[in-house]
Amino acid sequence: MLENSEDSDYIEEWLKERGISEVEGIVPDMAGVARGKFVPANKFRREGLKLPESVLIQTVTGECSDTDQVDEVDRDMILRPDASTIRMVPWASERTALVIHDCFTQDGDPIDISPRYVLRRVLDLYKAEGWQPVLAPEVEFFLVKPNTDPDIPLEPPVGRSGRQETVRQAFSIDAINEFDPLIDDIYDFCEAQDIVVDNLVHEAGAAQLEINFLHGDPLDLADQVFLFKRLVREAAMRRNIYATFMAKPMENEPGSAMHMHVSVVDEKTGKNIFTDAKGEDSQAFLSYIAGLQRYIPEATMLFAPYVNSYRRFMGRLSSPINVQWGYDNRTVGLRVPRSDTEARRVENRVPGADANPYLAFAATLAAGYLGMKQKMSPGKQIVGSAYELPHSLPREVSQAVGMLRASDGMRQMLGDRFINVYCEMKEEEYTEFFRVISAWEREYLLLNV
Repeated sequence: MLENSEDSDYIEEWLKERGISEVEGIVPDMAGVARGKFVPANKFRREGLKLPESVLIQTVTGECSDTDQVDEVDRDMILRPDASTIRMVPWASERTALVIHDCFTQDGDPIDISPRYVLRRVLDLYKAEGWQPVLAPEVEFFLVKPNTDPDIPLEPPVGRSGRQETVRQAFSIDAINEFDPLIDDIYDFCEAQDIVVDNLVHEAGAAQLEINFLHGDPLDLADQVFLFKRLVREAAMRRNIYATFMAKPMENEPGSAMHMHVSVVDEKTGKNIFTDAKGEDSQAFLSYIAGLQRYIPEATMLFAPYVNSYRRFMGRLSSPINVQWGYDNRTVGLRVPRSDTEARRVENRVPGADANPYLAFAATLAAGYLGMKQKMSPGKQIVGSAYELPHSLPREVSQAVGMLRASDGMRQMLGDRFINVYCEMKEEEYTEFFRVISAWEREYLLLNV
């Protein structure tokens, strides 16, 4: 049964009003993949859902992580629907709704490795201080030709002109118009799912787009990004196109990021605490940046979760290689946009589009929180190009896993068991990757070494 009677009544009425026949009960896993069940609407209202805890520890290759952090008998989790997340599924053939669920033990305790809970945990720490973080994500992705052979490199799709993009088209209106029918579908699906997007632009890569979301509550925005990725892939496939959120899908093109703009307001006054009484950068703001500088390298595994993610950190093409900060400077990892005093914020440019939004948001907010609580001071702001400065982010998965595993700050904020499980999963994925011999190795090593 649904746990909260008010939520239960609201959901039941919502489903009846819209004539819903089927419900997708879903939870986001570690990769940000939707796991769950299709349930007839009447059964969903009557019984609720359960899932084994192992769904949260599936690696991206589909294997269950061999971890002793999860009970060996793989007990069921109790899923409780968050009534605020109920939405239509506009592409379904029947009247279908979806509801995002939170995960609990059979004793009623939150499942502490659930990505949605990890973000809630951090938000509760802000609330205890009387702070409300405000976040606005920007998500980049590529459109590509359908590709069913993983050995063949990806290519841009053919647009309405019958041609592929062959040159960079940053901010081109005509390049976006090449995919007008798909763009219309994306906007229609977003409206149907109450996903509030601000604007869409063509990015620097061939058939690379970016959607900006309106600023708001981090948990709600994480839900929206989680649903948006699925929505875009569905809309693209209906037009015989693939949409990919890989961090670096094509070797000669830029990577795809998930930049996030963050500010913090005082819950009592509604004032942005990043601005002081004189309208200048507050000490809290500077400490927040310092916390990001201190902890982002240790948390990079949450921003760059796969082998492919680290191909993005090559410098140039607006991709960071360090956690320097500066005003209106796109070469740094931490950019402070020019804005009025009420909108003062910092943009974390490190996360890739492939990151789980719940975990990337949680890690960003955790780092800034620690900076403020520990009253840290940032390094000197960068005026010129940060690409000329040393690389301070991990360069590959094993280094990033080691730094996250050893991070006392991230363990304090996100939880020991979560860090242990996540790191074990990433080590297993890395091991699986190393079983594959690449084309580069065959090309340069086969007859030359």
